[in-house]
Formats: sequence, structure tokens, C-alpha cells
Amino acid sequence: MDQQIINLYDEYTHKPLSRNEFLKRLAILAGGTAAAMTILPLLEVNYANAAVTSDSDLFTEYISYPGVSGEMQAYVARPKENKPYATIIVIHENRGLNAHIEDVTRRAATAGFLAIAPNALAPLGGTPDNEDEARTKFQQLKADDNLQNFINVFDYLKTRKDCNGKIGCVGFCWGGAMANNLAVNIPSLKAAVPFYGRQPEAKDVAKIKAALQMHYGGLDERVNAGIPAYEEALKKNNIKYEVFIYEGANHAFHNDTAPTRYNKEAAELAWKRTISFFDKELK
Repeated sequence: MDQQIINLYDEYTHKPLSRNEFLKRLAILAGGTAAAMTILPLLEVNYANAAVTSDSDLFTEYISYPGVSGEMQAYVARPKENKPYATIIVIHENRGLNAHIEDVTRRAATAGFLAIAPNALAPLGGTPDNEDEARTKFQQLKADDNLQNFINVFDYLKTRKDCNGKIGCVGFCWGGAMANNLAVNIPSLKAAVPFYGRQPEAKDVAKIKAALQMHYGGLDERVNAGIPAYEEALKKNNIKYEVFIYEGANHAFHNDTAPTRYNKEAAELAWKRTISFFDKELK
């Protein structure tokens, strides 16, 4: 597919661009409204396309924990054996907790971790089915309160006997930025894996105590623009990190419900690296 179309969709999903304006611009790029309507299903996420990970060998549950203004909600998965596990916090994209992120949570559990996926939109009524509505809700989140709601999951994990206290996080897109924010704000965090996430300000990098593993799509110019400054700050502060750039891959290349941007080869390699990293840093 024309990279200009993929870039337009990326702009639509990350900036205040109305659906009408997006469709108008898509029609221009596609050569007409009919062609745009044919392309649209190839761009938009479809949770039926998710590679659903079985929960037959897992323990799963939905839980709640105190947030800044109301309860936070989260999806939890781990192996069935009830014992302490190293823990991975799974942080969703700017669509809230959905079937895809729950599947990623089960993937982490299948690899032998306790995995928990908080829903940032819980204080606003949860994740709506309509993605435009979900993105609008994200604009309503107060940044400080939202960060605190994710920080609070660490206190919640202290109450779980199946958490051994060794905690890492992985986040995607919006969640990748949150993974970086948690690394800055939680000294006890041992490992963070941001996928194509916005980088923290250089002045805050010195606060990071966690080891980092970062994954970026080679075609993701918007997010990749922040890599050099982040790397410079990480090196300056002697922070353990590794960065992988997947040539030919777009933003959101790991999301198998986004048919046009999903890159199977890059996604599988990045996830293999992620689990190996967590095995090394948390177990």
C-alpha cells in the first residue's frame, strides 16, 4: 500500500484529525471515494484478526485497584500454578484495553510471567467499541492523574502473593510512552520495553534505573525523530539499554489486528527479543 496512505492513517490515529477530514484526504490519495472505501478496511484495526492465545493453561481474571478518581480496572493472566512470578505490566495503545492487548497479556503469561494490563480509560467508563470515541476519551485524560493511575498498579501488585516483586513493563505506541514514563518515575522498575513510544525529555533520563529495550519501525519517522536525543541521554547517564529498528516496518508493526501496518516477521522477532530480555532482567 502507498506509504502516504499509511502515514495519513497514522496521523489520523494520533492527532486531532476528524474522521471526515481523514476520509476526504484518503479519497484524494486513493483516487476517489469508492477506492477509499475499499482501502479503509485494510487500514482500520479488526480484532477478529488477532492471533488469539489460548487461556486453557492459564489463570486469568479481571481486577480493580484504587485510582486517583475512581477505580482502575485491569486484566490479569499467569500460569495456572499459584506461586510467585516475575511480573510484566502490559500497556495498551491509544484505544484502551481491548482484545488485542488481552491477547498480548496472555502471551506474556504463556512465557511464564504474571502479566497485568491496566485500562487507562477505566475512570472514564472503560473502553468504548468505537475507536474514534476511544481516542477522544484519551484527550480527556489528565496527564498527572493518568501517570499516577499506572504508578498505583505497583502498590496493588504488592498485595498479590503471585507477584515476586520483580517487575517490568512493555508498552505499545501510547503505552510505549507510558513505559518510558514509568522507567523515569519508578526506581524499583527493573526492565522497560517501549514499542514505538514517545521518548521522555532528556533532563529526566538520569532518573531511570531500569534496563531498557526499545523497538521502532524503520518507516515511523514521527516517533523515530526522538531516538538520537534519547540515546545520547542514555549513554551520558550510563543506563543499560538496547535499541532495535526494523527496516521496512511501520508504526504499530506489532499489532496483528492492524492488517496494513502489521509486519509478521518484525513482530515475531521483536516479541522474541522482548521475552528473552525479560527472562534475563526479571527471572
